[in-house]
Amino acid sequence: MSGNFCKRTRREFLWEAGAGFTGLALSGMLGMDGFLPKRAEANTGGKKKAKSVIFLFMYGGPSQVDTFDYKPELVKGDGKTVNIKSFRQAGKTIPLTLMGPKWKFKQYGQCGKYVSDLFPHVGALSDDIAYLHSVYSDSPIHGSAMLQMNSGKILSGSPSLGTWVNYGLGFDAKELPGFVVMLDTTGGPISGAKNWSSGYMPAKFQGTVLRSAGDPILDLSRPQGMAPELQRELLDAIGDLNQAHRKPREDNSNLAARVASYELAFQMQRTAPEAVDISKEPEHIKELYGLNDAATKDFGFRCLLARRMVERGVPFIQLYAGGGNTDFLNFWDAHGNIVPNHNRNAGRVDKPIAGLLKDLKQRGLLDDTLVVWGGEFGRTAHATGDGRDHNSYGFTMWMAGGGIKGGVSYGESDELGYAAAVNPTPVKRVHATILHQLGLDPNNLTYFYGGLSQKLVGVEGAEPIKEIIA
Repeated sequence: MSGNFCKRTRREFLWEAGAGFTGLALSGMLGMDGFLPKRAEANTGGKKKAKSVIFLFMYGGPSQVDTFDYKPELVKGDGKTVNIKSFRQAGKTIPLTLMGPKWKFKQYGQCGKYVSDLFPHVGALSDDIAYLHSVYSDSPIHGSAMLQMNSGKILSGSPSLGTWVNYGLGFDAKELPGFVVMLDTTGGPISGAKNWSSGYMPAKFQGTVLRSAGDPILDLSRPQGMAPELQRELLDAIGDLNQAHRKPREDNSNLAARVASYELAFQMQRTAPEAVDISKEPEHIKELYGLNDAATKDFGFRCLLARRMVERGVPFIQLYAGGGNTDFLNFWDAHGNIVPNHNRNAGRVDKPIAGLLKDLKQRGLLDDTLVVWGGEFGRTAHATGDGRDHNSYGFTMWMAGGGIKGGVSYGESDELGYAAAVNPTPVKRVHATILHQLGLDPNNLTYFYGGLSQKLVGVEGAEPIKEIIA
């Protein structure tokens, strides 16, 4: 035996043997005996309070101190120089100039929540919202921070949140995908499809990009001149050949997903166009979402589609507000010109988001639909010219519906709104809360890969934020 082989542990030897030269029989027997982790495990965590999730992703990093995290001390400190930790200087504390909020705040609802003039429509619904003021992430860089918010890891290759949701719920797409992604008309986010990838899980759990104009899904239309009956007959014949080809390759999830996608695509030729057809929506609903205003029309349309996806049983819908990486007015990354940047980006989404919450509530859907709002991080209390820098030390997110308390705030940032100070909340606790509300146990929802029982919330696990759960 080689030296390297002798140094391996008994567990490593048995696992590699089961996955390698002795075939599947050994690994199957060891699994039945409880020696190896289950290949896929999705334990429920209790009572299911939500059936669907709508994640409103504000790409680029909205400023918490200019939106939902009111800091009187920052107002007083405008223009003063203070010592602040800077990620640009490897975490060194250096003198930086404070910049007070550029918008006025006022109180809303019975809870008296302070919200800025950027979000008057959302602010008016604060009694239905739980604000999280002490969220922090592990990266101040867009790409890795987005991956962490979307997959729990700062490196690519892991399943996204929507994938974990569909896998955990055991959702089997029949007519519409279980994980729908709607991008901004200005473009997609940095890292692209990695943000809705299925990672090391079967490809059938990856996100499907739903377009809001033209064909809902690329290449979905039936070939010109082909009757549905002929297409059905053709797909059945191809299906028989595919199944014969797949039989000796049962472990190839990409192949299995590709075969399943043909059948799903056939069904979606009928259901997807209907799902995105809002022609029969009454005018007052279109007005509620801001479809009659050029500034709010695009995002309002996607919010309306999200409601229609929920009605049709889609478990996870993600909407991106902001896109592209060239024109800094098109996404929330306000290193400079924060006033025109945030006026534009908040102005596009405030009314549509409020319309979505109101519409879900009046239809009785908000009780079992969890709406999540946030970006990959926040922004600094100090100025970078007439803008703010990235800030992963402490920022604001919020949740509504799906068994979440309304009119509450959890955690606090420091007096300048710069870093989490009370109840610091890592991103994985946000994920744990989402899974918990869907009836999934975040600490027992696992997938066996690479010799480990992988979890969205990491090896150490995470508890849901029970203080905001009704």
